[in-house]
Amino acid sequence: MKKIRVATRKSELALWQARHVRSLLTQSDVDFDIEIVGFTTEGDIRREGRLQDIGGKGLFTQELERALSEHQVDLAVHSMKDVPVILDASFGVMAAGERADARDALVGADSILKLSKGSRVGSSSGRRAAQLVRQNRDINIVPVRGNVGTRLEKLRRGEFDALLLASAGLDRLGLGAEIGQRLDTEFCVPAAGQGALAIEFLREREDIASIAATLCTEHVARAIESERLVVKRLGADCNMPLGVYCRPKEAGFCITATLLTETGDRCLRVEKIGKNAIDLAEDVAETLLAMGAKELIDAG
Repeated sequence: MKKIRVATRKSELALWQARHVRSLLTQSDVDFDIEIVGFTTEGDIRREGRLQDIGGKGLFTQELERALSEHQVDLAVHSMKDVPVILDASFGVMAAGERADARDALVGADSILKLSKGSRVGSSSGRRAAQLVRQNRDINIVPVRGNVGTRLEKLRRGEFDALLLASAGLDRLGLGAEIGQRLDTEFCVPAAGQGALAIEFLREREDIASIAATLCTEHVARAIESERLVVKRLGADCNMPLGVYCRPKEAGFCITATLLTETGDRCLRVEKIGKNAIDLAEDVAETLLAMGAKELIDAG
């Protein structure tokens, strides 16, 4: 029996994700002894202020990467959208299993376009904020931190009129009924990797890389790889209001990408279809750069 120690954050959603990966592993032909090891990350501790002002999404992965480096654990499970596109060369990452609903979700109201003037909408995402303010100039986006349960409690206390969250997280926690509107991906382009789970490991651990590869679903892995490649080619980070979504088509893939200013005043948008997801990602990135993406990124 092979022992595998799985690192995760201790939030309810993160633990669900780790348990889901454990479930996927137990469905294989190999007999695994799987231990889930919870960590409290810097991002969990520092809940005040905007995430981009205190270090970005890497605050949620650094502690788990340290545990990997020190061989305290064998692999780490993340939300793919929280994994920086540029990793230390010692780490590898793969998508695990099927992708959940990649759409963003409005909670507390049934339509973003029907929110009354001055409505306070809680969101920790500059990407969501920029796209939604562009669609409805009458709403006020208010920063909110904390796990899903904390944010929903703040909504119930009246601190916000509505919340923007990921559909996947709510569905995984059995809270899909809380969603008033699932925002169409054409209306609000998701973050790269949203809805997918990630397994991170040390590249030197070929045994773990082989195990992670058994959990990959080909079309999901290609789509996620292409989305992350667009972000990487643009030289963008998690602070930029950038949405990238790749979906399988009968003849290949379709990638939609949008890059905005923080206020949503300027918006670059590209949609392309092609047979090869990686070549398509390169094309999308080059097109955005030709449209002036570097200027928007440097200004941000």
